[in-house]
Amino acid sequence: MIPKKIQLVEVGPRDGLQNEKLWVETETKITLIEKLAQAGLTKIESASFVSPKWVPQMKDAFEVLSGIERRPGVSYPVLTPNMKGFEKALEAGATDVAVFGAASEVFTQKNINCSIAESVERFRPIIAAAQKNGIRVRGYISCVLGCPYQGAVPLADVVNLAEQMSEMGCYEISLGDTIGVGTPLQAKKMVEAVAEKVPVSKLALHFHDTRGQALANIYACLELGVSVIDSSVAGLGGCPYAHGASGNVATEDVVFMLNGMGIETGVELEKLIEAGRFISEVFARSPQSKVSNAN
Repeated sequence: MIPKKIQLVEVGPRDGLQNEKLWVETETKITLIEKLAQAGLTKIESASFVSPKWVPQMKDAFEVLSGIERRPGVSYPVLTPNMKGFEKALEAGATDVAVFGAASEVFTQKNINCSIAESVERFRPIIAAAQKNGIRVRGYISCVLGCPYQGAVPLADVVNLAEQMSEMGCYEISLGDTIGVGTPLQAKKMVEAVAEKVPVSKLALHFHDTRGQALANIYACLELGVSVIDSSVAGLGGCPYAHGASGNVATEDVVFMLNGMGIETGVELEKLIEAGRFISEVFARSPQSKVSNAN
């Protein structure tokens, strides 16, 4: 049954900005996050505590997270790929963190030079430290519908990693179509398989719109009862491994679709569009949101 209410997880300030080559000033990032909160978004992924050598755009993660004027009822999760990142996030006031894995063995080897099994072991101390400090941990799984290196990814690998992350203590598992190759029936089959081991209530969708399939894929999975959707304001982002990637599905387009279905999101579309235009102006380009451009 399609849920009557959807939790949107806004990933624009982190996943959306991290691959942008043009430096975005710290105050601009903070303003974007605050505009998103003003639009009614209650979960805004704000930064990644990763080495500036690998992700220069996130070198001010500490300043961003500690500089936000936090609103009641809004959480500001951050990505913490290692213990050093977790400790800095904790110092900056993080209350919600995320770890990141991939269902593709080849992708994992090329990205972090280890196997999937080894990557899982790297999560353990982070999750243990988070639990000790009363911090919630979300788990991301990339390449759930395809990998830029190995092509098709076995469903069993997606299911196995999701089950391990859940058992380790991740309160939610975000399933990512990193290169945007999935189609609705594939997406639905993938979620059905994962749901045999991890409750649907603990699953989230993180679909890129590289081939224009994201909204259709989301709809197909809503029919299974998934009630959490990751999206990025103005369609910010993209995957450096996907040729022609247009980024995450635009939050404005997701909200417009859900509004049309009578599904509650708590988001004011006009304020959201305004936030998308604000950050798009920084890059001197139009938002990637079709809804924004149609208004």
